[in-house]
Amino acid sequence: LLVENMLYRPLIDMNILAIEKYEDQFVYLTNNAVLSNSWAGKFYIEHSLKDPKQFVVAHDFTTLVAGTGELALFQDSKRAWSKSLTNFDPINLIFDKKGKRFLILTEDAVYQLKCPEKELSKVFEAKNLTAMTLFNDKIVLGTDYGILSLDGKTFKADEINQKLPWTEITTVNNINGSLWVGSAKGAFKFRKDGKYDYYASKRWLVDDEVIDITEGPDNSVTILTSTGLSNINFVAMTLAKKAEYFQKIQRLRHIRYGLTADLTLRTPGDVSTGYYHDTDNDGLWTSMYLAGELFRYAVTKSEDAKQNAYEAFEAMERLTDITELNGFPSRSYERDGYELGLGSNGFSEEWRKEYVAKHGRIWRPSSDGRWRWKSSTSSDESCGHFFVYALFAEIAPDKEWRDRAIHQIKIEMDHIIDNDWYLVDWNGKPTAWGKWNPDYVNSFPINVGDRRLNSTLILAFLQTAYKFTGDKKYKKEAQKLIKKYGYDENATRPASVIGYVEGEALSDGWNHSDDEMYFLTIPAFVNYSFDEEQKKKHFAAAKSHWEEERSEKNPVWNFLYAMTGGKDYDLNESVWWLKEFPMDLIGWSVTNSHRKDLIRIEKNFRNQEYTEVLPGDERPLHLHNGAYRNNGGGNGTREYAPYLYLFPYWAGRYVEAIGAAETE
Repeated sequence: LLVENMLYRPLIDMNILAIEKYEDQFVYLTNNAVLSNSWAGKFYIEHSLKDPKQFVVAHDFTTLVAGTGELALFQDSKRAWSKSLTNFDPINLIFDKKGKRFLILTEDAVYQLKCPEKELSKVFEAKNLTAMTLFNDKIVLGTDYGILSLDGKTFKADEINQKLPWTEITTVNNINGSLWVGSAKGAFKFRKDGKYDYYASKRWLVDDEVIDITEGPDNSVTILTSTGLSNINFVAMTLAKKAEYFQKIQRLRHIRYGLTADLTLRTPGDVSTGYYHDTDNDGLWTSMYLAGELFRYAVTKSEDAKQNAYEAFEAMERLTDITELNGFPSRSYERDGYELGLGSNGFSEEWRKEYVAKHGRIWRPSSDGRWRWKSSTSSDESCGHFFVYALFAEIAPDKEWRDRAIHQIKIEMDHIIDNDWYLVDWNGKPTAWGKWNPDYVNSFPINVGDRRLNSTLILAFLQTAYKFTGDKKYKKEAQKLIKKYGYDENATRPASVIGYVEGEALSDGWNHSDDEMYFLTIPAFVNYSFDEEQKKKHFAAAKSHWEEERSEKNPVWNFLYAMTGGKDYDLNESVWWLKEFPMDLIGWSVTNSHRKDLIRIEKNFRNQEYTEVLPGDERPLHLHNGAYRNNGGGNGTREYAPYLYLFPYWAGRYVEAIGAAETE
């Protein structure tokens, strides 16, 4: 919030035209004078220019003032030189201490005023110049069509740079050895590798129309835009410290009845106005946070991590208890009358109305009448459950709790087996996505991802159940699916077979939610294989999928792949992802479609837009199933849960890819 500074009352009555800093003190230009409140208020120059626009203070308070059609140089507060110019409208003035000269920018030229000779000359001409700074012995010029760099001595221009996030440049500045640029669509900083750090959207700025950029306090950068002032703070921290920061937010604002929850904000950007909102996949998101806490406990033996894990487990356990359907897990639960998510993920409002008309509400009453649980559970939820219950059974230190996790594995597996390989809802019918029956799975051509995915999932579920219960019926059922229905053949096909199949509704593009399910499943799919030969085949299939996904640089995929025994899990890319994950978890709308620095690729099945995935702090915030989402996002009314960072970070610690003191 910008407010008027009224500390110095005399300034309120002055028409301040420009502000500059000299020796870290503010100096002001008014219609009549250049003055400051520093130095006991003694610095005062009565400039007498008719239409003053810009000024700069050099050594020993030597000051150049520029106005429409004239320049004036002042030494010891007296006019020492002046010049009248036609068609002269100054935009920016710089004092080049090294070159002992002033540089003056207008819309169509750069002038040089040598000191102490007081010789003025026009050294460069171009159209639509907008900004100027000195950087690495170059004079850097902003234009409304890109950036020009002039040799500091010869004034010869390099080829114009238009491969920028945006080419309509409004300001340029050298801040602590880095070149910062403001544009009509955000700010960006030049990197040493020739790319840019891009700062746009309300994640970074009040608005994207940048007016000026300057060095701020304490290693920050201050950016003035058309409607406000933004301060970007650069704080060095380890990945571990970043995890501590997110853990505090997770515990403070993202736990609902023990489940992981997003926060809906009544006022955009204001977390103090937030309230919990149920989702279709509360079990899945909770499983990821729970997994992160299990990994943290395994690495640190933290009592806090153990208690958080037990709390989350108990919340997930209730997802099946509340339905009273013998191992059928609900999507979520809420006190009766307070449920919010009325629909079901992946379906239209028309579908919801038709479903309710035929079957009744998706939210079902609990037997005590005090709660509602959300039905129509999908395979996503089952993946999260089997994944984290297996981890829990391996890592939790207390046998009583481990046995509870094994019980959950057993009852959920038995539900699927007893219902002919379906998740069967309260109405006695299979849910839309909880289907592993051979008639369904093998109805798809081999190129449709669901055939491979669902075969992988159900085999991994059965392997998990056999691993922890020792009950041979699970191995027997798996062998039946393998030998009679070809599920192992389906599951061990390389991921490269997945592609477009005309006429298949589930084959119009690569499904990144399927990736999420797949990678959560591969630790069990590989590690709980029935024999070494099968394990080798399962690992090869998992690796083929990881190879397809490597370009996303997602540490969840990489570290879960490492859990299967993968050695080449792209540590550097994973650390890059964790570093670039934004500290601000609010879902702001972000746009990258205008950027001219990115190399676009042809439209493709994977929906990848650019040659490289963008860093997380330049994209809309999204879940792990939202790869390559470069545009869109929310209106600032949602804060995402921090498990998005905590899960992959602690997975990396668990597989010993990341050390406790991994630095920036």
